[in-house]
Amino acid sequence: MNYENSLTLAIEDLTVSFDGFKAVDALNLYLDKNELHVVIGPNGAGKTTVLDLICGKTKSTSGSIKFLNKELTKMPEHEIVRAGVGRKFQTPSIYENLTVLENLEVSYPEGRGVIGSLLFKRTDKVRTKIHEVAEQIMLVDSLDTEAALLSHGQKQWLEIGMLLIQDPQLLMLDEPVAGMSVKEREQTAELLNKISEGRSVLVIEHDMEFVARIADKVTVLHQGKILAAGNMKEVQNDPKVIEVYLGH
Repeated sequence: MNYENSLTLAIEDLTVSFDGFKAVDALNLYLDKNELHVVIGPNGAGKTTVLDLICGKTKSTSGSIKFLNKELTKMPEHEIVRAGVGRKFQTPSIYENLTVLENLEVSYPEGRGVIGSLLFKRTDKVRTKIHEVAEQIMLVDSLDTEAALLSHGQKQWLEIGMLLIQDPQLLMLDEPVAGMSVKEREQTAELLNKISEGRSVLVIEHDMEFVARIADKVTVLHQGKILAAGNMKEVQNDPKVIEVYLGH
C-alpha cells in the first residue's frame, strides 16, 4: 500500500479508439511524487493523446487514470484542474496585453472566473506568491512588462508560472522548448529540475539533448504502446528504440 501512496499518477490499461484505430493501446504508466518523467516517440505515437486523456479533454474507451488515488476518467476537465493537474499546451496561451504580474494574478486560484476577479484583492499573501513564482520563472525583473514584449522563451516560462501559481501536484508540458534559443533551453532545463522538487512533472519532448538533461525516467511510445521505459541511458541503448525512433 505504501507504494501507492508514493505515486502521483497511475495509468492502467488505458485505451482510446478513434473509429477503430487505437491511438493509445492498453497503456500502463506510473509517476512517482517529485518525478520528472519524459515521454518521447515518433509523430503519431499517441503522446499528446495521453496528456489529453489525463486532463479530461479526451475520454478513454477503457482503463483507469488515478491521480493521488482519485479516478480521473469520469471527471470533467475543470474538476481535474481543481484536483491539482496543470497542463501547458505547445503554443503559449498568455494574455499578451497584460503585464507579467497581471498574468500571474489572473491565474491565482481566487482570482479566476468573473466573480473571483471582481472580489479579488491583491493581499500580501498573493503578492508574496506572485513574487516567488516570478523568481522561479526568471521574470522577477519583468513584472511590469507587457507579456507581448517578452521573448518566445519568456512567454513559455510565463505560462509555466501561470500554472505554478495554482500549485498543481502534477504539471504536464507539451514540447516546452520548441523554438527556444540554446540559452533558453538550458535555463528551461534548470527551471524544470527546480519545479519537480515538490511536484511530479510529465513532459513530452523531441529534443534528446534536453531530455537527457532533465529526465528521471523516460518512456518511449510507439503506435500507442510502450516500446521501452527506464533512464535515458537504458532507453538510448535499447535496440528497439534505436530502430524505431533514434535511428531515423
